[in-house]
Amino acid sequence: MSSRQRISQFNLLDKNVSPKRIIWYLAWPTIIEQILQSMVQYVDSAMVGALGAAATAAVAVNTSTIWLLNGLMNAAAVGFSVLVAREIGAGNLAHARDVVRQSILSTVIMGLTLSVAMQLIAGALPYWMGAAVDVAPNAVTYMRYISAVFPFTMGMIVFSAILRSSGDTRTPLLFNLLTNILNIIGNFLLIFPTRRLHPGGGSFIMWGAGMGVGGAALSSAIATSFSGICLFIALFVKDHPARISWKGDWKFDSGLLKTVARLGTPVALERATLSFGQIALTKLVAGLGTVSLASHHLANTAESITYLPPSGFSTAATTLVAQSLGNRDKELAKRYGKLCTVYGTALMTAMGILLYVFAPSLMRVFTKDTAVIELGAKVLRIEAFAEPFFGLSMLVFGVLRGAGDTKGPFLISILGMWIVRLPLAWILVSFTGLGLAGAWIAMMSDLVVRGICCLWRFRSGRWLNAWG
Repeated sequence: MSSRQRISQFNLLDKNVSPKRIIWYLAWPTIIEQILQSMVQYVDSAMVGALGAAATAAVAVNTSTIWLLNGLMNAAAVGFSVLVAREIGAGNLAHARDVVRQSILSTVIMGLTLSVAMQLIAGALPYWMGAAVDVAPNAVTYMRYISAVFPFTMGMIVFSAILRSSGDTRTPLLFNLLTNILNIIGNFLLIFPTRRLHPGGGSFIMWGAGMGVGGAALSSAIATSFSGICLFIALFVKDHPARISWKGDWKFDSGLLKTVARLGTPVALERATLSFGQIALTKLVAGLGTVSLASHHLANTAESITYLPPSGFSTAATTLVAQSLGNRDKELAKRYGKLCTVYGTALMTAMGILLYVFAPSLMRVFTKDTAVIELGAKVLRIEAFAEPFFGLSMLVFGVLRGAGDTKGPFLISILGMWIVRLPLAWILVSFTGLGLAGAWIAMMSDLVVRGICCLWRFRSGRWLNAWG
């Protein structure tokens, strides 16, 4: 049997296949998928940006909260997917399938809980965040639409992670592509009012709902729901080691869920640490005015494209380290961790250079507001210097999670966000007159510290024994 055949059958630990080849096999679909996911954010931001700075700010004021909630969903995804990967590595496929069933039950309960909670507080959230009077109503509408489909959003996140952990990175890629197509079509129809278009010298009237910011949110909600449903079905019909059927035990397994909680709780705390910090930073930036808030949001959106290469390798690292340690092969886990970290950090460094060079062009994708473009490009060039360290931290976090060392990223995140970023941002914004640039200098400093700490933790090798 050829190496290509072995990989296609999800035997990721086959030592007859080059580790580099297996890493790229897992990483490239995830990188493309991340690009497609960023396109959703890019398309939303660009189309909403055409409505003006106030519309952009309405989306921006919700961003940190959405990151927090998505972080909780990702924490569950890490817990379930790492456990699935370890069971596959150990050859316990029946137990891996039990974990998948538990993930479905948990997704339904947790998704509904988050959805109801956000529907209850959506009306007050923009005011808590200090949004301007002309921003708050659209911000409320945006959050109500997005949070209404959280069970499907969580399904998309959790089920994608499980499929990747089993070696199937192509199915999440396929449905992400379809999701993006739906979102672009939905934005085109729902955001703008009925208008006359002139393609190729012709002329015709295009219907539009004219919903503005609400249209962008509704379009994303519909597309996300589609993806969540399709990925749920894929767990039953796709050929992968953790494929399940309706037969089997569908009762909650408290012992298994405790293991998932042990893995996922530090991740949830880590994401909460970062997201509450982002909320605090957004509130600080909101006090600088609508232009600064819009620039901050759009610059964050523009910078997100640089995360894509390391996120693919980080996902590959989590899967390969988890399966290797499940197979009790620490040397292979260490080799995979090192290679993924080197590849991802090198690509992130290259992305940082591109970010610095093309910062103004990236901002022009999202807005025509000259003041927003100028300020956004300025802070992006500040952030570009931190990209290698940011990449390093993302890659090492992936390695640590695969090993079950989820406490390490949590502690490092606390240090970076609450000891470095927020105090420094407050000082630079409040007392130096640097404005938004001061906040982004603090962000850069946080990422540098985080990267250095991650390098030290990886080199210590203690993560190889984290599972016990």
